Amino acid sequence: MARLTSCKGLTALVTGASSGIGRALALRLARDGARVGLVARRAAELGAVAAEIRGHGGDAIPIPGDVSDRSATERISVEALEQLGPVDLLFNNAGYGGHRPFLEWDLDDLERMMRVNYLGSVYLTRLLLPRMVERRRGWVVFVASVAGRIGTPGESAYAATKFAVVGLAEALSVEVEDAGVHVLTVCPGIVRTPFFGPDGLARLPPVARRGIVEPEALVDAIFDALSRGKHELTFPRSLAVGYVAKAIAPEFTRRQVKRVTIDAVARERDRRRDGPK
Repeated sequence: MARLTSCKGLTALVTGASSGIGRALALRLARDGARVGLVARRAAELGAVAAEIRGHGGDAIPIPGDVSDRSATERISVEALEQLGPVDLLFNNAGYGGHRPFLEWDLDDLERMMRVNYLGSVYLTRLLLPRMVERRRGWVVFVASVAGRIGTPGESAYAATKFAVVGLAEALSVEVEDAGVHVLTVCPGIVRTPFFGPDGLARLPPVARRGIVEPEALVDAIFDALSRGKHELTFPRSLAVGYVAKAIAPEFTRRQVKRVTIDAVARERDRRRDGPK
């Protein structure tokens, strides 16, 4: 069991580091003494995060790039190794999604989502993992989603990418643990990030909106899980009850998911349309 007891002196690479969970991860890593490589498409925002880290005495290097592009990930890995040295911690966090029925998804967008959310993780892990295995030390974190364990109506395209991430991470964790590399799969619920903007929040049922957590709370839970040598983290922890219910009573779980998503959203839409009584 590879427990992460300290980040001091380690090197880390964080994808999707320009905002949200990735930004919070990068700030925490730098605060704990790691040298951090920041990866995202938006160079200006990435530079702002690097400047914030340096302003607090940390060490951060922005590496702009699109993880959905295989050749770009090859360049990213080369730059990371040249500027940081061997990568000890890889946080596969880059991703995006949307909220609409499957028949309304544009196929080009659906394909891009799979490249960003899933293949981006595949590319960088495949490039950096061999050196971790050679050194017999490393941690790989996949930021998936509860939507990667329980398919939710209105998020079919997104859920498919996260189911793929969960499957990859689960198998990989067994394959490389005897080589000294630890893999953690993270399945957050609803986190207050740009993913859930005003439009996304409006589509959520009221019960879901009440369960929103801050990215910093999720990051604290991630590092706690790494310090304990855990392979899976669902946050908030209470959401894991849904996995058990799905395994024991799949039809009941299916009806409950429908009730709290499609039916609840429809009722909320009707209430807003009709106005106060």
